[in-house]
Amino acid sequence: MKEEIYVNKPLSFSRIMELLDQYPDLKKISCPPSLYSRISPKYLQALNELGVSVVSIKKKGRPKKYNENDTHKIQKLLKEGMSPREISESMTMPLKTVYYLKDIPLKRGRKMKYNTQKVKKVKNLYTNGIPAKDISRDLKIPLRTVYSLLKR
Repeated sequence: MKEEIYVNKPLSFSRIMELLDQYPDLKKISCPPSLYSRISPKYLQALNELGVSVVSIKKKGRPKKYNENDTHKIQKLLKEGMSPREISESMTMPLKTVYYLKDIPLKRGRKMKYNTQKVKKVKNLYTNGIPAKDISRDLKIPLRTVYSLLKR
């Protein structure tokens, strides 16, 4: 029978009894660290007296698809001057994965429509006493956007 099992549900008295009935030759119970920290010390001691050890396993889950060799290859190709898109196509992997493996964060999504100079201009006009409605009309910016730029 099985001597070692993995559990990902809390170990209550009834659950422990159920496991011992189901696996009479049980020697070791593995569980994630978050679950291990919530197991009662009394249960751990009782299981230990029965010859069953409970251990916490750090890494359990989906294995990584790309290894360190892929990461080094991507970094090497970047140093040689290839763009992330070219690397993505040549290695047949998603562009987002190339950015993730090269240890540089992705670029921001949308670009700002109004640059810092335009924002300063709006703020200066407003502080000089010009109403937001007039600023909107003169700079051809929606009124709602003027208020948004003033909050920046």
